[in-house]
Parts: sequence; structure tokens; C-alpha cells
Amino acid sequence: MRVAVVPGDCLAVVRGDHDITSMKRLRHLLLAAACVLLAVSAASAQSPNNLVGGSQFNPPLPAPLPPPRIEAPKVPQFDAPQRYDYVPTTPRPSFGDRISRCLDEAAAAGVRPSRRAAYSRACANRD
Repeated sequence: MRVAVVPGDCLAVVRGDHDITSMKRLRHLLLAAACVLLAVSAASAQSPNNLVGGSQFNPPLPAPLPPPRIEAPKVPQFDAPQRYDYVPTTPRPSFGDRISRCLDEAAAAGVRPSRRAAYSRACANRD
């Protein structure tokens, strides 16, 4: 649209040739500038400690861990007598006692009577 002077000292809006391509270029240029500014601000927000000395609100770094303690393993001696510990600490209950205990456990757990025999055998052999 153009403004033109019409005879009689009046202004009129005249439809005419527009320069659309320059408007599109300007819009693309502004969009690209906005994207660049957003990318720069997002990148700087990712590293808040890029200043010398970092931020005053960050906690100090923890102290380094102490070095691991290195100990030599115990070397077996050829002439030392071997220790055998075959004595059980408590005597094992009899098979009948174990079966009775396992049947009681099965009944308390709600195992069906048809499956208690298999459960009690497995339980008694396991213990």
C-alpha cells in the first residue's frame, strides 16, 4: 500500500506493488538473531562456575579420600600343623524330629494335606 496525493489536496491509500521479499528476509534475520541469543543464554546457564573462583553459594569440595590400606596376605607355613574342625557345634536333631517340625510348619503355613508329605520330605532333607 502506498499513500498518494489525489487531486483536491486529499490523501488516498493506493493498492500497489509491495516489497514482500524484504519483509520475509527481515523476519528470517530477526528469527535467527533470537535463536542465537537464546542459545548463548542457555549455554551460559549450563556452567555457572565459569567465573574465576566459582560461585560463593557452592559448597567447598570434600577432602580427598585416604589412600587404601595395603596388607600382605597371610602366607601358609609348610611346617605348621593343619587345623581340622570336624566336631559339630550342636548335635543334629533326628530325622523324625525334623519331619515333625516340618509338618507343623506346613500346617501353620496353610499347605494342603495332599502336599504336606512332599514339603516335609524336602524340608527335613534340607535342614
